[in-house]
Amino acid sequence: MKLTFLGAGSFGSALALAMTYAGHEVTLWDRSMDTVREINEKHKNHRYLPEISLPQKLWATKDLAAALASPELLIFAVPSSAVREMTSKVRPYLRGQEILVCIAKGVDPKTLAPLSEVFLEELGREAVILSGPSHAEEVALGLPTTMVASSRDELAMLRVQEAFSTDTLRIYRNHDLLGVEIGGAVKNIIALAAGISDGVGFGDNAKAALMTRGMAEIIRVGEKMGAKSDTFYGLTGMGDLIVTCTSMHSRNRRCGILLGQGKSMKEATEEVGMVVEGIKATQSFYELAHRLKVEMPITEAVHQILFENVRPRDAVYQLMNRELKRE
Repeated sequence: MKLTFLGAGSFGSALALAMTYAGHEVTLWDRSMDTVREINEKHKNHRYLPEISLPQKLWATKDLAAALASPELLIFAVPSSAVREMTSKVRPYLRGQEILVCIAKGVDPKTLAPLSEVFLEELGREAVILSGPSHAEEVALGLPTTMVASSRDELAMLRVQEAFSTDTLRIYRNHDLLGVEIGGAVKNIIALAAGISDGVGFGDNAKAALMTRGMAEIIRVGEKMGAKSDTFYGLTGMGDLIVTCTSMHSRNRRCGILLGQGKSMKEATEEVGMVVEGIKATQSFYELAHRLKVEMPITEAVHQILFENVRPRDAVYQLMNRELKRE
């Protein structure tokens, strides 16, 4: 199959590599000419996958028209905050036959709509959301990874499952599109909290509590938005939460650790050097929690640390001293 990836960040590049080795004809679009040249000439992407050599058959381009000439699958690998802008850019080139796939995790920062709704609003098309516990570094190394494809378009979901499944990448299907999206977005907030706890030095007990109570927040807001609670016990909920809260591959956890050590948000994000999706997600779900009247105390605490100048240690102690209640 012919696949085009929009965005040569860590995950877009890793999946493009995996799909090239799986025998697909892959084009990787990026707005940076330096990145495009490095991929085509040196077969490297030092900024995002410094230890990985990319296949020579993987072709990169800055020419959007060339990238969108005739893909069967068009994969949006840009940050969640850039998905709406990217849909507008590609609109003139779409033929209506390509399957749209989104691997970003988050909601639209302006409207707070799930990303699948952005595709409907901007393009009048259903997209397939591909999500799950899948750090780019491990996908690029060919380590066993599982993900979930979800869409209201059954045929498109099946084709994505078949196209992306390899000896080391196993794709499941899940019809709870909203649940898949919410799990992938909110776990980034909880990973920030887990990292902050690590950075302060609170230990494993505190992190276990944050992860468990974080799952309760994901379920509460998910059910309020219309998702099925069972989805959050699967790969895009529990699975993604575990890997993002515990791995040093996780940029959200790394950012949290730096915040817990006393760095400012600006200093922490600059040191991570990549987009930290949990920051935008915190803003979005803080607002959604108030709008929907859903209790999300961990999200509130992370918001206080990021945007209200509350010290990490104080925010965690506030969580510990909330009103006593049943689990």
